[in-house]
Order: sequence, then C-alpha cells, then structure tokens
Amino acid sequence: METLGKSRGPTIKDIAQAAGVSKSAVSRALLGQGEVSQDTRERVERAAREMGYVANAMARGLVSSSTHTLGVVLRDVANPFYANLYAAMQREAEKHGYRVVTATSAGELELEDALGALRTLISLQVDGLVIASAQLPSEDIVPFMGRVPIVVAGRRESSASITSVYCDDEDGGQQMADLVAAAGHRRVAVILVDKSYSLSQNIRGLSMIDTLRSKGVAADVYPVNSDSDAPVAASSVISHGAATAVMCPTDASLVAVLEVFRELGLRAPEDISATGYDALGPLASPFLGLTSFHQPIEEIATTSVDLLLDMIKGSQIRDRHVALRGSVSAGRTLGPPREPGAASAR
Repeated sequence: METLGKSRGPTIKDIAQAAGVSKSAVSRALLGQGEVSQDTRERVERAAREMGYVANAMARGLVSSSTHTLGVVLRDVANPFYANLYAAMQREAEKHGYRVVTATSAGELELEDALGALRTLISLQVDGLVIASAQLPSEDIVPFMGRVPIVVAGRRESSASITSVYCDDEDGGQQMADLVAAAGHRRVAVILVDKSYSLSQNIRGLSMIDTLRSKGVAADVYPVNSDSDAPVAASSVISHGAATAVMCPTDASLVAVLEVFRELGLRAPEDISATGYDALGPLASPFLGLTSFHQPIEEIATTSVDLLLDMIKGSQIRDRHVALRGSVSAGRTLGPPREPGAASAR
C-alpha cells in the first residue's frame, strides 16, 4: 500500500533543466536581478509555472536579509474592527510590494496565544510586526523589540519606547457625549468596559462619563467585563427606569442592546435612545442607521504599515504615538428624551 506524504517540490535545478539554462540564470530571472535575455526569462517563468515552483521566502531572506513579509498579530478576525483593520493593512502593504502573514483566532486571542503568535511570526523571519491585540500588554512586547521592528495598531501604548497608532478614544468619547447631551438628555447610562479587556473601550467610556458630568448630565455607570456583557447592563438600565439614553462601547454591543429593547417592547429612540462606537462595515450602513462614532480605520492601518516600513528602512520615527481623530456618525437611534419612567411603563 502506497503511503501518501509530503512530496519534494521542484527546485531551481529542476527549472534549469526544464528551461535549458543554468541555475544562476534561473535565479536571476526569478529574482529580477542581473542581465537576463527576454527569451530566457520567458522560458524560466513558463517552466516554473508549469512545475508549480514556489520560492523559499526564508531562504531568500537569508541571502537578501529581507523576506518582504510583514507579520500581523490580530486579536479576533471575527470582530469587525480587526477584520477591517487587517484588510486595510494588507492593501497598504501590497502597495509597497510586501506580503502579510497573519496569526489570529476565530475568537478571542488570549495572552498566551498572542505571545505564541508573536514568536511564530518572528521565527518566520518577517521584516516587521504589527500587533493589533489588546490582550498583549506592553511589558510582553518590549523584550521582542530588539529582534524586529514593531508597531502597535488600535491602542495607545503605555510604553514610550513602543510606536503605536490609534483612534483618539478620549476625543471620541467626548464627541459622543456632547451629541447625547445636545439632544437634551439629562440622565444617561454608560456601559463601561473593564480596561483589562480593552483599554480603548475603557478610555472612551470614561471620557463619555467625564464629559456628561461636566455638562451637568447625570451619568449612571454600568461596569461590564467586556462589550458582550452589554445586554445584561441594558436590562438593568431598563429596570431602573431613570436613564433616557444608553451609551454602548461598540456597535456590536449596541445591536445587542437594541435587541433587548425589542424583546421588552421598546423602540429606539422613541422610548429610549442608544449610541454605539466604531461605525465599520455593515453596521455602518445608513439602512441600519446606528448613531455611532466612526473610527478612522483606513488611516490607522495605512499609518501603522507606513511607520513600520520606515522603521524597517532605518528611518527615524519622530512621533511614536500617533492619535487619529474620528467623527460622529449621525443615525436614527438617538433622539430627544422621552418622559422619565415611560420606558419602564410600556
């Protein structure tokens, strides 16, 4: 009985024999280096294509000291924020002739998994790393900085030595709170995510609370471990019956909160207003009409990749922490306050 196993792939020597040229001519043709006639290049490329030849990027990197590959540690590919961030980073990397190798998870990439992903990508000899994982603390990133250029995308780094690109969540929280206060709400529930889960979501929530209170608006704080716990907090808000608006940490949690309202026979904003944060992908659709905050995801991604490429080239990075401003995304889920107690009376 024949055993199926991993077959030997074609080598440069095989390509040379098939094309009738020397191994050095094959190397020059495939790498685009040195003088090679057009006829030789076409014969080499045809033979390589027909034989399914794939260059060994790691071996090539040992020769050129560059694999033209960027590694990305991504927290959760199912999360719209990280999915959109990755797509934009890949587009920007390809513009500069770089490939992207990603280590991620279909769920939450926990600390040990994120560390393992980081080590794996470094072992693949990537030229640089983008870390988009809120679960990876600064102190766990610092030891690797001497091995490869690193940029953190999506959150502000607490370490001055780590370059980071992120949305200014303090400003975003303030803009959203200003919007809710301007709509006339005088008592607002804010769902506050624990910073151990997401520093960014925690910062935007604290900014909402501080801004509301500075305007004389009562801010009722509902602490949660993660944004997925928002529905439980929303049920508590309704049972208390005092707040006329609920501010959620993400659009995904806003949708979950709106479902709680629906199950209780409530409508937004007729009975109670609700806001989100992110405004990315399908959840940003005008058809849904979520009142949210648009994160500059494309700019975060392109700036992260561009800074990383500058570091790879040895350029001096002046500003290690780049804060980008987003904008309010007006929608239908925020309106003027209803009468106190009306929601709980339905």
